[in-house]
Amino acid sequence: MTKEECYFLGKITKPHGLKGEVILWMDVDVPELYENMESVFLEVNGELVPYFFEDLQIRGKKSIAKFEDMETIEETESIINCEVYLPIDNLPVLDKKTFYYHELPGFQLKEEKTGEIIGVVTKVYEGAGQDLIAFEIEGTEVLVPISDDIVKEIERDNNILNVNLPEGLIEIYTES
Repeated sequence: MTKEECYFLGKITKPHGLKGEVILWMDVDVPELYENMESVFLEVNGELVPYFFEDLQIRGKKSIAKFEDMETIEETESIINCEVYLPIDNLPVLDKKTFYYHELPGFQLKEEKTGEIIGVVTKVYEGAGQDLIAFEIEGTEVLVPISDDIVKEIERDNNILNVNLPEGLIEIYTES
């Protein structure tokens, strides 16, 4: 299994108690969707290694995980700060209004008002204040905020992301 075949789920942040449990911080909107997980991949020394749960208690984004064959706090030291991944195949199917950021690069942006293709998504930036979709026009990177008012619908079969851009957004980037 490679990182390209997986998505980032979270990170092991610290030990919990003395009996081999750890805190698993989950970078997901609905942690409860993961309560029946049997295993995850941890990135250890640049490699993805499977780890199997003995127990998992979902407590919001900070869950308590107990992996098989880890009985003491000392045994958990090697996995503290390891990133946690799951195969992309495990992701729930989404509707036309929601999407995963990893699936957007390569999608065409279609302006809802004109029906015109305005560019191709090159990257998604995740930030503390606002997540952004990036695409290029005339060699200049244009950033579009990800919000329900702007990003309207995803057409997965056609690789199109329908957007309703604010008036003048593109001109901010393209006019000297």
